[in-house]
Amino acid sequence: MNPSSTCYTIVHDDLIDAPSSQDLRNALQKGSDEVKLETMRRIIVSTLNGQGHPSLLMPIIQYVMPSRNKQLKKMLHFYWEICPKLDDNGKLKQEMILVVNAIRNDLQHPNEYIRGATLRFLQKIRESELLEPLVPTVRSCLEHRHSFVRKNAVFATYTIYQDHEHLIPDAPELLDTFLAAESDSSCKRNAFVTLCNISQPTAVRYLLNNFDQISGMDEGMQMAVIELVRKEAKTEGGHRAKWIRCIFELLNADSHAVKYEAATSLTTLTQNPAAVKAAAAALAELIVKEADNNVKLIVLDRFDNLRAKHEHVLDPMVMDILKVLSSPDMEVKRKALGIALEMVTSRNVEDVVLFLKKQLQGTLDQEFDKNLEYRQLLIQSIHSCAIKFSEVASNVVHVLMDFLGDSNNPSAVDVISFVREVVERFPDLRPAITEKLVSTFSDIKSGKVFRGAMWIVGEYATGPADIKRAIQEIRKVLGEIPILASEQRLLDEAEAADENAPEKEEAPKAVTTTRVLADGTYATETVYTSTAQAARLEQVRAATKPPLRALILGGDFFTASVLAATLTKLVLRFSEAQSDSQSINTLRAEAILIMTSIIRVGQSKFVAVPIDEDSQERIMNCIETLAELQSSKILQDVFLHDTKAAYAKMVATEEKKALEKKERESKTATVQADDLISFRQLSKKSTLGDVDDFDDLVAATGAAEVQDDFVSKLSRISQLTGFSDPVYAETVVTLSQYDIILDVLLVNTTNETMQNLTVDFATLGDLKLVERPAAVTLAPHGFHSLTATVKVSSTETGVIFGAITYQKQGASDSDVTIVMSDIHVDIMSFIKPNYVNEAQFRSMWTEFEWENKVAVQTSISDLRAYLDHLLKSTHMALLTPEAALSGDCDFLSANLAAKSLFGEDALANASIERTEDGSITGHVRIRSKTQGIALSLGDKITLSQKALK
Repeated sequence: MNPSSTCYTIVHDDLIDAPSSQDLRNALQKGSDEVKLETMRRIIVSTLNGQGHPSLLMPIIQYVMPSRNKQLKKMLHFYWEICPKLDDNGKLKQEMILVVNAIRNDLQHPNEYIRGATLRFLQKIRESELLEPLVPTVRSCLEHRHSFVRKNAVFATYTIYQDHEHLIPDAPELLDTFLAAESDSSCKRNAFVTLCNISQPTAVRYLLNNFDQISGMDEGMQMAVIELVRKEAKTEGGHRAKWIRCIFELLNADSHAVKYEAATSLTTLTQNPAAVKAAAAALAELIVKEADNNVKLIVLDRFDNLRAKHEHVLDPMVMDILKVLSSPDMEVKRKALGIALEMVTSRNVEDVVLFLKKQLQGTLDQEFDKNLEYRQLLIQSIHSCAIKFSEVASNVVHVLMDFLGDSNNPSAVDVISFVREVVERFPDLRPAITEKLVSTFSDIKSGKVFRGAMWIVGEYATGPADIKRAIQEIRKVLGEIPILASEQRLLDEAEAADENAPEKEEAPKAVTTTRVLADGTYATETVYTSTAQAARLEQVRAATKPPLRALILGGDFFTASVLAATLTKLVLRFSEAQSDSQSINTLRAEAILIMTSIIRVGQSKFVAVPIDEDSQERIMNCIETLAELQSSKILQDVFLHDTKAAYAKMVATEEKKALEKKERESKTATVQADDLISFRQLSKKSTLGDVDDFDDLVAATGAAEVQDDFVSKLSRISQLTGFSDPVYAETVVTLSQYDIILDVLLVNTTNETMQNLTVDFATLGDLKLVERPAAVTLAPHGFHSLTATVKVSSTETGVIFGAITYQKQGASDSDVTIVMSDIHVDIMSFIKPNYVNEAQFRSMWTEFEWENKVAVQTSISDLRAYLDHLLKSTHMALLTPEAALSGDCDFLSANLAAKSLFGEDALANASIERTEDGSITGHVRIRSKTQGIALSLGDKITLSQKALK
């Protein structure tokens, strides 16, 4: 901010009637202190609103100035700040001599509060004629016994020197002397900061003279020292080595703020690896010691930036970052693990994995809210370490396989996907892993995990002994075969037990159920059933069963079809490895028996839902393949080679993608031979003084990326009133994180003065007006700019509307009102693309309750072109891989995801097809946790489709 711009103190006025100057004069003359206080408040507000009351200056000097009331003195300071001090010729009014005299008396007042408050008020005075007689008194205040007076005297000296250097030309020497004698820490800090701004060489000299005392200074002073060092480092003063040593010392400061500033400053002074390590160590210590999670996240980001700039220098510090995992916050854990994984090398990978294994074991013993989520995060981290470094894969794979029986389905699914990748990448580990996997079959509870485990065993169990053992274990988790016969026997035994206990037989009862037919419509079905019979069947279903059998009887026939395919692969591979036809036929018959038994029980009353056609057809294919074992060479290739080759191709594609991403991230910007070279020493100083290019605030807020220049503002202008209206108004709408800032320009297009002109804004949607612009007086053909801020709290399309009201000069009739045009807030400004993996997308899709289904109506005839248009208009990220969308087809289904500035997730699925006449039909379904973003995105899609038409 420009230090010379005046900042007024505004007192809000809610009074509608404006009293006359005579009424105000009478109140000042005859009223008590309370009445005078209220009258002063009214005078200040009306002065700010454009009614100067010049006739009241003398009564105020007569009746208010002599008062000893501290509140009145404070109110007087506000008044002197804003009252017109110059006459029509631009000369200082005569009355102001009395005011100067009163201010001088206050500056010499025995009460330190009055002295300090008066010095504080002097910082807002800009007229040199007023300040000149007061300078000697301000100088004497620098030696006052009380620190409050001295502190404000320093700042008063600063503002007087900045605006009128001739009034106090020896200010740097004065403050230098003051610093030498001062003992109060806040006064020292204020004087030092002032010296840094008005005479940097003097401040540097003071610092060099007191170099040994820096570590013992208080926090504020140390911060000021760091700020000076940053500025001084830009100029080659020959003290760089001293400055680096100074910052090194401040890395060990007790204050966390000083430590953070010192660490970030050190890396700007030098790129020496030792300095980078020292700064990183200070940041790592801060992350662990600081209690606030937001601070942890900010410092982690800073550490990550440092790590990215100095590759492999900070890798040995990975264990320091892993200490942060003791924090209970999941966001901190996730970020810390992400950074730690980037720092893993072949030297430290074993330590990292050992630490993560301990943390993983700890999630079994201790309980905290996000335990399951944390376990999943650890498993994924170990997974990525093991895939990068083969030496630890064998070490961790067995530990992770103990979690296959985890009741938390996502964790177990992550483990099985990890095992599958390890088995594919490291052939040496295959026998040991498949053996361990087969032995854990009995612990697995989830169908998804069973499918993964059986696929691995079917593909990678190669030896005859391994195959026999695998089928044996599958028999164990299936239970007695045939399934239907054994379940029927249990039911018969239950019936026999019931017959032995004679009871009155109940009449059959009609049970009506609703069923969904194949075309999606509903139908009712009435079944006559006996209560006793139903109870017996329920008893048989509820009996404890082996895990795989329980899944099949529960209706999971997809897992049953994977089991059939696994058995087929195992028998085919066994027949390739063995020549003994008897043992081949034994295995073959056993496999066919299991498959037929699954189909039979799937058509019986013992399963929760009957077997579906797809699964039945798949199992029948497997039976046919085994029945014609010798003749089906093509099917043998499909089962034994094609599926494994498809997975190997998928792994290779993922690896290629990861490499491409790494290359993109590490690609350095190429510099062209004719590019402009910028020398910082030769660059122009900006109008606001030297811009500090080490300023963290710019980087932290992302302000450096936004080019908010005149041209970009022109493109964002919204016209609020017409050119022929008495008041022309237009606004520039600027979005700043959670705020919308309206920069309004008002133009009086008439020859009359407009008094009490107010701009009233109102909002619709989740928008909230923070401040109401103050009333102004607009001269004929005059201009006025004002700012209004609107808070945004969710991603909803909001509308800002309002009216301009004013009074004509000398008119006694009512206010004139001009209604302004609406400003529509585009929610797209708050939405950013978001990348989530398939598992996260699926879990979020089922979890989110708000859904908005938008019908596709467009003139675009190409499916991919429509998808690109959808991505552009909604700012969503495409999650479906390019390979799945390539090629020419009349159908397209794609998943999209986005995240709002407020942390709301939005998912979308576009399912579209091209009809025979070339038009596109289909739907886009949007799901989110909150209603606002789902509705707003739906509206945006509808509007973008209309715009195309």
